[in-house]
Amino acid sequence: MLTAGLLAFHSAVPNAVGRLGSLLEAFLPWLGLAVPVLLVWALVRRSATALVALLLPAAAWAHLFGGLLLPADGGVPHITALQHNVSDENPDPAGTADALIASAPDLIALEELTPAALPAYRAALAAEYPHHAVEGTVGLWSKYPLTDVRRLDIKPAGIGEGWSRGLRTGVRTPRGEIAVYVAHLPSVRIRASGFASGLRDESARLLGAAIAAEKLERVVLLGDLNSTVDDRGLAPVTSQLTAPRRGLAFSWPAAVPVSRIDQILTRSATASEVWTLPATGSDHLPIAARITLGGS
Repeated sequence: MLTAGLLAFHSAVPNAVGRLGSLLEAFLPWLGLAVPVLLVWALVRRSATALVALLLPAAAWAHLFGGLLLPADGGVPHITALQHNVSDENPDPAGTADALIASAPDLIALEELTPAALPAYRAALAAEYPHHAVEGTVGLWSKYPLTDVRRLDIKPAGIGEGWSRGLRTGVRTPRGEIAVYVAHLPSVRIRASGFASGLRDESARLLGAAIAAEKLERVVLLGDLNSTVDDRGLAPVTSQLTAPRRGLAFSWPAAVPVSRIDQILTRSATASEVWTLPATGSDHLPIAARITLGGS
């Protein structure tokens, strides 16, 4: 009953003390692991009541996440977008770029670009992606022309000068122009005082305000948002955009992925499926999504 209640009513868990609600939502899919554990317990006890009660958390998990495991829709014209935090400690930028090219996306968004590594990414991606824009530590490479590129101010108060982790650009696709946002929200930490996400939440509010003011109808957001779409701290963004309909695509940490904190979200477009790509030299896995844009 407790597991079912946490799944079904996670938004009711208070955030006032240690942001426990956000911490729960950041790892919400993993509550499903309680179901097989409780199933074994019920079988050992030979309890029919416990077996019936297990239908509640199983149904709650299936309602929230079961659809992500279904096969993706196919046969609809789309573009493919790729999102990757490449890590500022990546030992092989050129190799990472080559690995991303091999998946043949139309758009590639990168975060944690350093001045030392940026020339390697530019050189490796130039032939396949002739259009690109970089603002601070984030960048977008595109097969299609870019328009109205500008820095996106998502810097929370209290962070020093030189912090630049957002950009906005138009992309002229074969199915019309779309607005593409690339963002890297501040990191979160689990501390003795709780889930430290205040800076991330403030940055999410700034990003949400920018998206709300976007004049183009179709929007694609690519970024490391440092939490899952279930986390209420991202509500200013996720309340306006839609997550992919298929795929769990846990992206972090790369060695043992337990959460998708890298996101591909859309407005007036449909991301039908999201998946991870093989590991690079980063502590994040790349993710990619097929996005249906509809008419121009």
